[in-house]
Amino acid sequence: MRKPKNFDAFTTLLSSRVEYHKGMSKFLRMMTYVVLGFVVFAQQCAASRPNFLVIVADDLTWSDLGYEGNTQVQTQNLDSLLSESLHLTRMFTAASMCSPFRQALYTGLFPVRSGAYPNDIRAYKGTKSLFTHLNAAGYRTALQEKRHVGPAESFPYEYIEDSFDFDATKSFMVRGGDQPWLLVYGSNHPHSSWQSGPVELYDPDAIRIPYYLHDNTVTRELLAAYYVEITELDNQVGRLLGLLEESGNARDTVVMFFSEQGSSLPYVGKWSLYDTGIRASTLVRWPGVVAPGTSSDALMQYVDVAPTVLEAASIDPDAVDVGCPSADGRTGFDGLSFADVLTGKASALREYVFAEHTTVGVHGCLAPYRMRAVRGHRLEYIRNVTPENTYSVAGLHRRRPIASWQRDAESDPEPRKRVRWLFERPEFELDDLTAHPFAANNRVGDPSF
Repeated sequence: MRKPKNFDAFTTLLSSRVEYHKGMSKFLRMMTYVVLGFVVFAQQCAASRPNFLVIVADDLTWSDLGYEGNTQVQTQNLDSLLSESLHLTRMFTAASMCSPFRQALYTGLFPVRSGAYPNDIRAYKGTKSLFTHLNAAGYRTALQEKRHVGPAESFPYEYIEDSFDFDATKSFMVRGGDQPWLLVYGSNHPHSSWQSGPVELYDPDAIRIPYYLHDNTVTRELLAAYYVEITELDNQVGRLLGLLEESGNARDTVVMFFSEQGSSLPYVGKWSLYDTGIRASTLVRWPGVVAPGTSSDALMQYVDVAPTVLEAASIDPDAVDVGCPSADGRTGFDGLSFADVLTGKASALREYVFAEHTTVGVHGCLAPYRMRAVRGHRLEYIRNVTPENTYSVAGLHRRRPIASWQRDAESDPEPRKRVRWLFERPEFELDDLTAHPFAANNRVGDPSF
């Protein structure tokens, strides 16, 4: 709870005056209690309008973090944050590309409704975002590093120009006095091409290769470089959490960490609708409200974040006009607030989550390739709408390590199967996630399903 300045001294003074002047008039007594009541009310208002620090990774597969079970990756700061947070273990993105993901996160709308479902496409004119709603409620809002959203009028944040200028970050946190704020730190890590970070920590020859990747020298080099950037991301998280402490904002700030869609390594990550493409690692730290070191398997997705943040800021999300009417005329969010999950009042939110991907607008697209998915707690169903077309995305099908996989496939049937899967998919896929949580295992033809 944020105390007004000099609160303790003020209440002590008032109490001493009341005790000393026994004969003061009823009017003055009444005014004293009114003032005290106003101070308490001010405290309550401050507590119900916390700051928000939202940290978004870029192209990070949810399972490639220390606290998610990848013991090869060094993420000490995030591992420590886990012990102070609620771990949301069933969070999903509505799209498996950067721009649609971010616009869904900020607007609380599914990408097809907002218009931002291909990559590099702007939301429809008039669409409002979390920045719009919080600005209107008296918050200061800013974004640092990766943007990749539009139009600007739908996302009216202050942009912190220098990506690694943490002095500017701290300045934003403290300059408004008691005015609450939202800061989105959209890290560019660990998006390829994986060229920065503590390279000495990872030996390509010593790392273990996930079973869904083909193991060769090129894959090892790229996976090690990707892990390096995850550790660099973790260093950024540590610096941001340190700034909260230095600025005196730690107790009054909700910290949210999101992993975005999966990495651009081939097979089932980014640009796919399998768990490695749409499942996201999520932590929420809210001192005094969220029980630290706990977890929830409530099924939810990123369109649920915006209404949750608004409810945490004492804004009724059900009364918000999102500026982008649905086909049936609704003006509210597609997302649902999971505030009750954060506080422990609820253990569930959704029965199903939904995701989409299209190659339209993506560099290297040879023909439209549309994917749609619905996922429950156990099963995921995927519809590849145009399976007759070749699935082609430059970042997946034309860059390293696919050429090395294709060379190996000339003499080895194992990579041959993986390479074929990268370009050709069946129309219908049904995956049993309890048996194969990471990769495709099509059960459409299985009579038990």
